[in-house]
Amino acid sequence: MNPIKIALLMIAAAPLAYYAIAIFSVWRFFGTARGGVPSRSDFTPAVSNLKPIRGADPDAYENFASFCRQDYPAYELVFCVSDHEDPALQVIEELRRAFPERAIRVLYGAGRDAANDKVAKLDRLVGEAAHPVLVISDSDVRVGPDYLRTVVAALADPKVGATTCFYVTAHEKTFADRLHSTGMLSDFYAGIIVAWQLDGVKFALGPTIATTRERLAGFGGYRALENLPGDDLLVGRLIAEQGHEVKLLPYTVETVADFASLGELMQKRMRWMVVMRHMRRWGHFGLLFTQAVPWLLAAIVFAPAPVVLAYWGTYLVMRWLLTWMIAGWGLRQPGVAGKLLLVPLWDAVAFGIWAASFTRRTLRWRGHDYAIRDGALVPVATRQ
Repeated sequence: MNPIKIALLMIAAAPLAYYAIAIFSVWRFFGTARGGVPSRSDFTPAVSNLKPIRGADPDAYENFASFCRQDYPAYELVFCVSDHEDPALQVIEELRRAFPERAIRVLYGAGRDAANDKVAKLDRLVGEAAHPVLVISDSDVRVGPDYLRTVVAALADPKVGATTCFYVTAHEKTFADRLHSTGMLSDFYAGIIVAWQLDGVKFALGPTIATTRERLAGFGGYRALENLPGDDLLVGRLIAEQGHEVKLLPYTVETVADFASLGELMQKRMRWMVVMRHMRRWGHFGLLFTQAVPWLLAAIVFAPAPVVLAYWGTYLVMRWLLTWMIAGWGLRQPGVAGKLLLVPLWDAVAFGIWAASFTRRTLRWRGHDYAIRDGALVPVATRQ
């Protein structure tokens, strides 16, 4: 075998080294982090739950109702809808009738135009929240009764500026839902935990961010982010840059997936990849060395059969072990065995989306097209 082929196959071992780091990181995270999450905390300051809303998601009532069933002494639930015609209002009124004992408020509109209307709504929600401790969550999130106690507990430590947690799919109705769930558990969370191991948590995950008004004000609040992509990631990064710890909890909330087709899944993943390409250019390029699919194909072309078999076998064992450790052992999700067979398919799809992200100049979000110029979102067009 000539030196060029040998060098290529040595580079091709990079994804396997990454998987080894990921396996160690997952073992360390779940082996140590659980001890830091009390099953019941006595730190229960009054909380404002903030929810920016645009339309009614599938199973919206059950999602919202789960926030009304909290084992927590004092909290409010504040929604911000686009206008008085928002379909979510009917669901919220039903919620008020079912839970008259809960403090539920509705705000109408962000109060101004912004490229990221969700973030503009959050800015208003933070400003009008009754309590300084804030729990921010997406509209499609569903939680257990211990949710508030769990995500707020770590804020008792003054060194902790925010907490965030994992999210899993509540109901997988389509093949696209199952593939999305496989990608989250096998790929996205592997990268999240490796980041925790190597550099600490300098990000937050959108389905849950628990923090305080003071910590948000430290970087200018949501108003400073309303024209930027990746607001969830930025909230965690900017809180961490103030010297506060962002704590990733080994705890899960549920999100209700509604991918009617693979095309919808590809579009969402592509949007995230384009945002990451602009926010972390070299890190995004470096993903090439964490993905085994292109290197497996190179091995088939350039390597003898025994090397190809060894490469494929090692890849499958490491990927399946990593997925089981995250989904089965760490997050205790059912049905992991059925997802293992989808891991190679997801890896192939993920590589294709990553490669295609370098060709995209715009991203699509809720019917609108945006370009990213100088780090900011710029509306381009609206699809009728």
